[in-house]
Amino acid sequence: MSNQLSVQGAVRLALLMSAAGVTMVAPQMGRAQDKTDELAEVVVTGTRIIQPGITSSSPVLSIGASEIDQLQQPEVEKIFRILPISLPADGDARNNGTAGAATINLRGLGPQRNLLMIDGKRLTPYNINGRVDTSTIPTAMIERIDIITGGASAVYGSDAISGAINFVMKRNFEGLELDTDFSQTGENDGKIKSASMTFGSNVADGRGNFVASINYADRDGVQLGSRPLGQLGIATADGGGLSNFLAGASPPPPTAANCDGPGAVGTGGSTTTLPTRVAIAGGPSLGQFRNDGSLGTNCSVFNFNPFNYYQTPQKRYGGTAIGRLELNEHAEVYGRLNFTKTTVRQQVAPSGVFGTPFWTPINNPFITAAARATILTTANAGRVAGTVSRTPGATQNWRDLNNNNVVDAGDYLNISYRRRTVEFGERSTTYDNDTWSFVTGVKGAIGENWDYDAFFQRGEATRSNVNAGYTNVANIALAVDATSTTTCTSGGSCVPLNLFGGFGAITPAQAAFSSASAIEKQVYTQQIAGASVSGALPGAQLPWAESPLAVSFGAEYREEAGVTTPDECLKLAPASCLGGAGGNTLPINGGFNVKEVFGEAILPLVAGKSGAQSLDLELGYRFSEYDLTGNNRTWKYGLSWRPVDSLLVRAMKQRAARAPNVGELAAPQTSALRNAQIDPCSIVNATSIDATLRARCIGTGMTAAQVGTVEDIVSGQVSTFEGTDLARLPKPEKADTTTFGLVWTPSTEGRIKSPVISVDYYDIKIEDYIDIFGAQEILDGCYKGGLASECAKVVRVGGTLTLPGAGLKSFTTNLQYIQAEGVELGASFGVDVGRVGMLRFQANINKYLTQESRSSPLNAVIDCNGFYGTQCGNPLPEIRWVVRSTWSKGPFEASLLWRHLDKAKIETPQVAGTFPQFRTIDAFNYVDLTAAWDVRENVKLRVGLTNLFSEDPPVVGNEAGTTSTNSGNTFPSVYDTLGRTLSLGLNVRF
Repeated sequence: MSNQLSVQGAVRLALLMSAAGVTMVAPQMGRAQDKTDELAEVVVTGTRIIQPGITSSSPVLSIGASEIDQLQQPEVEKIFRILPISLPADGDARNNGTAGAATINLRGLGPQRNLLMIDGKRLTPYNINGRVDTSTIPTAMIERIDIITGGASAVYGSDAISGAINFVMKRNFEGLELDTDFSQTGENDGKIKSASMTFGSNVADGRGNFVASINYADRDGVQLGSRPLGQLGIATADGGGLSNFLAGASPPPPTAANCDGPGAVGTGGSTTTLPTRVAIAGGPSLGQFRNDGSLGTNCSVFNFNPFNYYQTPQKRYGGTAIGRLELNEHAEVYGRLNFTKTTVRQQVAPSGVFGTPFWTPINNPFITAAARATILTTANAGRVAGTVSRTPGATQNWRDLNNNNVVDAGDYLNISYRRRTVEFGERSTTYDNDTWSFVTGVKGAIGENWDYDAFFQRGEATRSNVNAGYTNVANIALAVDATSTTTCTSGGSCVPLNLFGGFGAITPAQAAFSSASAIEKQVYTQQIAGASVSGALPGAQLPWAESPLAVSFGAEYREEAGVTTPDECLKLAPASCLGGAGGNTLPINGGFNVKEVFGEAILPLVAGKSGAQSLDLELGYRFSEYDLTGNNRTWKYGLSWRPVDSLLVRAMKQRAARAPNVGELAAPQTSALRNAQIDPCSIVNATSIDATLRARCIGTGMTAAQVGTVEDIVSGQVSTFEGTDLARLPKPEKADTTTFGLVWTPSTEGRIKSPVISVDYYDIKIEDYIDIFGAQEILDGCYKGGLASECAKVVRVGGTLTLPGAGLKSFTTNLQYIQAEGVELGASFGVDVGRVGMLRFQANINKYLTQESRSSPLNAVIDCNGFYGTQCGNPLPEIRWVVRSTWSKGPFEASLLWRHLDKAKIETPQVAGTFPQFRTIDAFNYVDLTAAWDVRENVKLRVGLTNLFSEDPPVVGNEAGTTSTNSGNTFPSVYDTLGRTLSLGLNVRF
């Protein structure tokens, strides 16, 4: 093929790419001569222009196959999780809130804002939210991973706001390679087994190559209860349960006798517990039942922790085939076929009745006489106080069937129940994901100076999500309405349910009627056709330059569509038939198409002059026409200046964009759960309610008697009403990104080999970003700010935000801005220590300067730089680094990786409500050790110890952050929760 990079230019390019500063991403010092053939094929990620000596004006990081081997990670997401360039997203350490996938979150701007590609072609998202499951990427086939920082939309289109990640596959593989890895924790659990077989051959006298790979992985789950920290929920607000953990003591028992059962403890858990807590909906509390059916004060909470996972289980297998054949100097046909099947199981504590109210006959046969007397006394006191009423409206919670204006045994009360159905077993969701894709195309030379590439690709992701172990809310409503132990008022197959006794009161027959499972199927398809040409214009060369203007231009057409099909249980409003599922799910059938034209140019300005060995101008522009959201324009301009051979100065300014995905364009309005800290009108804030706040509470549907008496939000979560407002579709996000950096590659003699030092500044600011208003933002905007627009979003039922039908309206829209800014330092060099061997040192240090967002001018800026909390989620340390030191001699190699995370602190609004010890997290340092031995020329043995000194994770309780990030009293995706891990690997090549 024409216009390949020269070996000298390719070596320089590899150095520049690696110099961006990923620790594992250093040039192969002392080995460059062995890889000249491979380097000759290097294409720069971040530009479509293929010309000798071309370098990108944007920082490009690169991870080579040997560095991936050192990590011994069969999962791409776990490689990125430790890099300062990215923050944790979905993966094996996320349980409650996982989508059963593994995603990447560059610069903390969201996994939907970085573009993932294989060999420069988009990967198919796994669902309607436009996110790519990295489990589908064949690790064994990766030649290198290129990561470009900052907006790359002018080159690659929508989504490349925080950057683009290009997985470059092996192109010239010959032979057979078998690779296997095994790891387990020091506690002999958490086993991960993976194996791959890759085989390939050149064909047609070297004019083509075919390579295929099959892979398998099996990951065991690790539950919170298997570690001391996860055995009991610790309260973030007051430290409840912390003393038990520190003392190594069992969870505290319930505060009263006859109030126990599996999972029932005295503190550190959920108020949906065992035995049952009850209250009159919108009225007074009735207390908590005892195992003997008596009714007294609240005496236990439920320890939900042990059932959850620190590491979710997964099974995965797949295959990839890549082929190319050069027909002649003008045409090379190529193709890629990929298939992956993954199964991930998420699990949480047993289901239950989570405060749902049911019309209950007071003479229900499972209510004891003593408990009935307590209920009647409390209900009649509430009748007098006005919190128990038969008046139609928000406070109707009593049916006076005999019209005597007294609550008696013949009446009905709308009772809110909180009871764990431990008899049903754990709640779980099993995600079965099948993804396939193919790419086919032809590329070649047009004349002496031009290349072309035309392709077509199609991909499809099919998922089924099976929910099991849940209560059936609709059936429970029927089963509670009974005056006989054998027959419900509704008749039929209904089995009366005993919610008024301890563990075991629910019989298998009752459980069979009152439990539920549900299934949702999702299908996402993507197809793309595109063509581009690249070449030089010999007539367009400046007199001070040594090469002419290089350009690339082309066109692309893309279609994306998503369909979700929930069963009838999931569709049931407002919260499906599943108790504790968080909300209902409605069908989605949507999509979009986009037509695009694009162009790039690199114009050499000066070359070979004093103070300007080279100076190049880089330009780019893309015009996109979306069928639903209109036109979009992105661009870039930058300079690459080399004043001397050893110093490169680069700068780039870009306009990037992200168009709304299918989920943002076509999601129906449903209910969900979001994190919040406090309902300002509830009983926990009673002493701080003044006349102004009282008036605002009443203005959102509360009676005077309910203000300051209703329960607070439960477990830090509140219901929300979410989806797409079809009358106000979100418009595309737009981002302005700036990068500026220096790369120094000094010439050295003697023992120092190939030193590279780089410093890069980046600033990524996204305006009109697509999201929803935070739940606490809405509450604070209404009750603290007095904003009528926010108060209109508050929907109360019975005065509370905890009953079905209550919640906050928070539909998808464009918010003001989100910004990430920082400085990244990278360094690498080798030291020849003679007979002792070779030492290599690589470092990547990232300092975040800004990490903030603002939903609207009426709301405060959310500063996440150095913070963690219910708005920011995972901690974002201001400084992170990874440093690797590697010694090699002959067939032996040993490497030590130092991972550092700076200190972090709780978000400022949460300080007052957080236990002092949980307000900060100290800096953490982890040390990983790996070694490799080339047993024979074609056999390599690897061994590794991750978290060598078995550092324990920080303790912050269970409510410090969002539900999806804060689990097991810590942040499992950020800090190592499983202790020391041993890994073994074997690679054999023929």
